[in-house]
Amino acid sequence: MTSDAGECSTSRARGHLRPLALIAACVVLLTSGVIVANVGAGTAAAAPGVPDAAGVTWLCRPGQPGDPCLYPRGADSVAANGVKTAVPAVPASPSAFDCFYVYPTVSASATSNTGTAVTRVLKGVAVVQASRFSQVCNVWAPTYRQRTDASLEKGLGSDPAADQISYESLLEGWKDYLANDNDGRPIVFIGHSQGAANLIRLLRSQVDGNPALRDRMVSAIILGGNVQVPVGKTVGGSFAHIPACTKTSQTGCVIAYSSFSSPPPADSLFGRPGQGVSLQSDQTTKRGQQVLCTNPAALGRTGAAALAPYFFSSASATGEPWVTYPGLYTGACESKAGATWLQVTARAGDSRPVVKPMLGPTWGLHADDVNLALGNLVNDVTAEEAAYSQSHKPA
Repeated sequence: MTSDAGECSTSRARGHLRPLALIAACVVLLTSGVIVANVGAGTAAAAPGVPDAAGVTWLCRPGQPGDPCLYPRGADSVAANGVKTAVPAVPASPSAFDCFYVYPTVSASATSNTGTAVTRVLKGVAVVQASRFSQVCNVWAPTYRQRTDASLEKGLGSDPAADQISYESLLEGWKDYLANDNDGRPIVFIGHSQGAANLIRLLRSQVDGNPALRDRMVSAIILGGNVQVPVGKTVGGSFAHIPACTKTSQTGCVIAYSSFSSPPPADSLFGRPGQGVSLQSDQTTKRGQQVLCTNPAALGRTGAAALAPYFFSSASATGEPWVTYPGLYTGACESKAGATWLQVTARAGDSRPVVKPMLGPTWGLHADDVNLALGNLVNDVTAEEAAYSQSHKPA
C-alpha cells in the first residue's frame, strides 16, 4: 500500500490524511480497466454514482456494476529470502453476513465537506481497505459528506459543524440500508480514521442502546478512531453495552487499535483519550479513561503475535494484485504514560520493505492501520461469524 512497503505510490505528502488519498488514487490508476464480477445479496442495484430511491449513493453495494469492494484478492506471499509464492483467492460468493464499511478521509477538496459522488479516489480506498472482506461478507458502503483534508488541517476539534454534516450524511446511508437492504442479516461494522469516528457515533446512537440491533451485530472493527474505555475495563466509555473483543468466539464486540512503531507522544492524535481523533466523536474525557487496544492477531491475549499484512501491489511477479509478508511484523498492545496503542515491530535484519511513520510520531502508522493486519482482521471476522451462527442456531 505504501512506498515504504514497495507498493503503489512513490511519494507521500505531509498533509492530514493526504497519504490515503494519494494511495487510493494510485490504486485507481493501477486498477483502471479491470472488470469486477458482482455477487451478493439484495436486488439489482443502480449504476455506480446514481442515488437510490432514498437519495443515497453507494460506493460498494452487492449487485452494483464495477463494485470496488469485489476487487480480485490473489496475492504474492514474499518470504524473508525473497521467494514469492502466488496465493490465489477463492471467488467471492453471496454471504449470510453483511459488512457496513465507512471509509477514511481521502478528500483534498478546498471545501469543508465533500459531496456524495463516487470518485476515483473513493474507489481506490475501497479496494485497499474493504475489498478483501468480500470473501467473508457482502460489503455495503454508502458515500457520505465527509469532512475534508482542508477542514481537518484547522484541527480535529475546530469545525463541529463540518463533523455534524459528515455524521448526519452517514446516518442517512445507514438508515436507508437498514430499512431497505439489510433484510435481517447480521452485520460487521468496519471503519477507519474519520470513518471510525463516525462509526463510534453511529453505534453509540443507533445500536448500543438497541438490544435487537446489538443482537445482529457480529462485531465492529474501529481502527484509528480512539474507542475509549475506563482504565482497565473493556466497556463503559464510548459505549455503554458494546465491549471489547477478548476472544475470537465472542460476538457483539469491538476490535479497535491505532498502530505505532514507537510510543505515541504527548500530543499524539491517536492512542490518547480526549484528544486528537477522539474529538471527532465528541469524546473529550481524559481522566480515568484510556484508548482501547485489541490485538487483531491475538484477541484477549497479551504479548506479541504475528501480523498478517496485505498491501496493494503494483509490481507483482505472478500477476496477483496483493502482496503479503509472513513473519515480518508482530503486534502487541502496550500502555505507557497515558497512551495505549498497537506496537508494530518489524523483524530485525529482515530485508523486506517496512512501513514507516511518514507523517511523524503524532500520526504513527495510521495510514497503514488496516493493511498491517488485514489478514488477521479477515480471519477474526471469519471466526466471529462462525460463533454467531452457532449461537443463533434455531432451537
